[in-house]
Amino acid sequence: MSSFTEKKHITKAEINELPMRAYEGPIHLCNTAEEAEAAAKKLLKESLLGFDTETRPAFRKGESYDPSLLQLATEKAVYLFQIQQCGLTPNLLSVLSSPDIIKAGVAIDRDISELQAVTPFEANGFIELANAAKEARIKNLGLRGLTAILFGFRISKKEQVSNWARKELTESQQTYAATDAWLGRMIYQSFEKSGLV
Repeated sequence: MSSFTEKKHITKAEINELPMRAYEGPIHLCNTAEEAEAAAKKLLKESLLGFDTETRPAFRKGESYDPSLLQLATEKAVYLFQIQQCGLTPNLLSVLSSPDIIKAGVAIDRDISELQAVTPFEANGFIELANAAKEARIKNLGLRGLTAILFGFRISKKEQVSNWARKELTESQQTYAATDAWLGRMIYQSFEKSGLV
């Protein structure tokens, strides 16, 4: 495992030579309000979550969509909330607004404001990992680059522009979405060990 104190930049070509990895643990898909409430109740006991969202891509000018998926990763599992089906339930909003639960991710400002457009809430406890990376003078601030520098593997981006608004997400979509949140948590822990967060 490379230490990011040594490596501050990695090229696309170098990333492409790294072995591919993805999240392999349990994934809990929540698409009803009841499932979301029960899952979020468990998440309220956590102190650190990896955070990400996925939105159906817009290909036409002026076209935009609400976020389709909210991903929250614990040490043992990743929870995927299909927002357009389950909504942002009271417990889920409590997780997102709790200052006692760290929610770590990359490029999260837009994710947060898009979620707030669905259901208003006060965002607390969010950590932007790119800020810690900048402090460490790392040049690659995206999730893929940070993963390559910190952990020496690459992640697939092939599902990035898939239709996240589908009622039934494919296994490949679920793994992709879970991997992004899982890495948010791992990168936070790596920065925490180095005193950057």
